[in-house]
Amino acid sequence: MRVAFVVALVLVSCGPSGGTDLPDAGSDGGPLDSGRHDAGRDAGPPPAWLMDERILVPGVGVTNRTCTGGMVCPHSENTDLIHFAGGIVLVHRTAISQVLNHNCSLRFYRSDDGGASYQLMSVVDGPTTATYPALGDRDLRDPSLFVLPDGRLAFKALVRTETNSDRDSGVDSITVEATSSDGGHTWSPLTPVAPPRWSFWRVRERAGVYYAAAYEDGDLSVRLFSSTDGEAWTMGPEIYGVAADTPLETELVFMPSGRMLALVRVDGTDPELLGNIGRLRTIVCWSTAPYGTFACPQVLDGVRFDGHVAFFHGGRLFVVARRHFIETQDRKRTALFELGGTLEGGPLTVIDHGDFPSAGDTAYAGVADIDADHVAVTWYSSDVAQDAPWVRAIFGPTDIRAATIDFTRIDAH
Repeated sequence: MRVAFVVALVLVSCGPSGGTDLPDAGSDGGPLDSGRHDAGRDAGPPPAWLMDERILVPGVGVTNRTCTGGMVCPHSENTDLIHFAGGIVLVHRTAISQVLNHNCSLRFYRSDDGGASYQLMSVVDGPTTATYPALGDRDLRDPSLFVLPDGRLAFKALVRTETNSDRDSGVDSITVEATSSDGGHTWSPLTPVAPPRWSFWRVRERAGVYYAAAYEDGDLSVRLFSSTDGEAWTMGPEIYGVAADTPLETELVFMPSGRMLALVRVDGTDPELLGNIGRLRTIVCWSTAPYGTFACPQVLDGVRFDGHVAFFHGGRLFVVARRHFIETQDRKRTALFELGGTLEGGPLTVIDHGDFPSAGDTAYAGVADIDADHVAVTWYSSDVAQDAPWVRAIFGPTDIRAATIDFTRIDAH
């Protein structure tokens, strides 16, 4: 997630600055209010395939400026979901804004009713010189949940120095991991698991091996990492290395045959970085076991899969990602896409199923199956009524939103 090039244009104060601590719903370990809809804000009707859409963790209206010690701040983002021990585990980041700062934390919740409600389990604060002397004061973001071979719950995340620069350069990214033996109520210390300056995206498992695509500081290239135990990782082949395209977050998906699909976000040239001018593209790359090389034969024109999660449901391949509009207003949405065409090696087609209630700074969704027809989904969004441009919204409040996707209401193509 890049914000530093915007910070260079806007003067902001992103450190803790007092204020009144306001407990959020669920901050005391109680269930989050599953009936909280837009509190008077006109979000417009959700699409027909979206059920029980609501604000799960409010940020709009929150004035708290201390984002550690169990408190929620105005800007919550970066969600992920996973099935675990008969329930669903949710994680998200909370902070003052998207700006890199150690005044942040990851919050972990559990649902035992198919995503209808969530209960807070634990909080992991951003590292500081006092808590992690070897790391120092660092931002903590982009969590991804997975399960280790011995059944422990784990997450990977990124820690970065509080640096403002172009294209994630000079932030000294370190991918860290923590594990839990009690389902997410307590966590081991954050442990580096990859070479410095490499940022893992989502962790995937196939045939007992774990994989993650990682992008290099400066957004110069993307490489595949693998692990047999989910804790010790080895750098593998380059997935995509055209630095001029600014490659970064890369989602991995395994086809039924075992063929690996890599959907590479590319932000392009300086004028294209915001996503409102120029080209919108996603690079499509493929590999077959043992995944020693990649070929990238296709560019999906007109869509930039950004902060994306891809998943199969009923044999169909879907992607929840940020939508960009080519316009001066620089508006964004979280949208549901479907990939069609030839799912075993391409070419792929893109089907647009419409937008979630969302605006401003948004996307970075999590998904978890509920049953054969329904999937729990979470994402984050700025105030949908204001519909602020992304370049401004990244400094403002955002809510964590949740809903259920009803696939019986999505036409087959």
